[in-house]
Amino acid sequence: MKLICSLLLIFTLVFSSLSSVAWQSKVKQAITSTESGIKTGAEQTEKYLPQLKGKRIAIVANQTSVIGKTSLVDSLKALGENIVKIFGPEHGFRGTASAGAIVADSIDARTGIQVISLYGRKSKPTKADLANVDLVIFDIQDVGARFYTYINLLAAVMEACVENGQELLILDRPNPNGFSVDGPILDMKLISGVGIFPLPITHGMTIGELAQMYNGEKWLANKVQCKFTIIPVANYSHDMEYVLPIPPSPNLNTQQSVILYPSLCLFEGTIISQGRGTHFPFTVLGNPDLKGKYSFSFTPKSIKGMSETPLFQNQVCYGLDLRKYDTSELRRSGKINLSWLIEVYKAYPHKEKFFDFKQSRQIGNFDQLAGVSLVRKQIIAGKSEKEIRESWEPGLSEFKKLRAKYLLYK
Repeated sequence: MKLICSLLLIFTLVFSSLSSVAWQSKVKQAITSTESGIKTGAEQTEKYLPQLKGKRIAIVANQTSVIGKTSLVDSLKALGENIVKIFGPEHGFRGTASAGAIVADSIDARTGIQVISLYGRKSKPTKADLANVDLVIFDIQDVGARFYTYINLLAAVMEACVENGQELLILDRPNPNGFSVDGPILDMKLISGVGIFPLPITHGMTIGELAQMYNGEKWLANKVQCKFTIIPVANYSHDMEYVLPIPPSPNLNTQQSVILYPSLCLFEGTIISQGRGTHFPFTVLGNPDLKGKYSFSFTPKSIKGMSETPLFQNQVCYGLDLRKYDTSELRRSGKINLSWLIEVYKAYPHKEKFFDFKQSRQIGNFDQLAGVSLVRKQIIAGKSEKEIRESWEPGLSEFKKLRAKYLLYK
């Protein structure tokens, strides 16, 4: 009885301390986790701790690399493991750097461990970086889109481990967009920082599955084969809803933005803002020149750690508000949404500026983001969504067959 009373008291205190919106979010997350029984690779410590004993360990990690609510690095250090180095990706180890911002090497204030940035002057661990390392652990939450840079980092780390004779341990995590395999296959003439392998926009694979594909298809530099161990996610399948417990990057700060990201990131190659400079990025679209076309508006501001110099800073943008869009529509279709791109292009009055990413100062060239130059040309020519999708075949169907060879989950 005392235990029950205590639990009720805790419940009451927690409930009163949360706003209704935050509470609903927490409840949804708790229900999703409980019903699925999903356990990430990192959480299954009994399966990999024996492999760490007596080894000098480097961890490729960021703020999503957690066991429960505690950083993987902090957890393993508390267990007495010998962590000698941390490699940080875009946004840094603790996840506080803005998109595209160069991240410098540092010493982690919490643990005193050296942090080497792989998003700045170099993108791959060097021989010197790995000289005192026996085992590299890769544990980063991906979001399932070809242009999200963590999957490029995976390839670089795999290559570095081969070149320097290190073991690699991959702690797998669910793909929140694992239900979707869609988009044109990357034209290898358009290789860039937002796409290095012939993948569609959404690949429907986890980090562990992609590692198997990189090896199996001999996509790594010089066709090398990396030796690695994967700790798979328990009780997971690709069609499960997985609510990310921690934002994977500063501008993907809600579950809504994570699910909309594969569709809205294409606008990074246009003159249209995706809400950077607001507290709800990747859930809105807009441009000052769309005044009169849309009633919804937002005004980008400089926000430290998210977007210091956003597109159209301090200017009122008019456009689409997708914060309440029912993302289950995307889940049901298994496809990205092209209708927003077609609609906004038609509404924008200065067509010649729409795909001018240099003027917009955004992250990437539209063709590199889409993976092919044809989509841009089709939008300009007024092609329908059906016609655009038809041009993705047979490449997309062939990828789906290839993908099946490397899946770890149903």
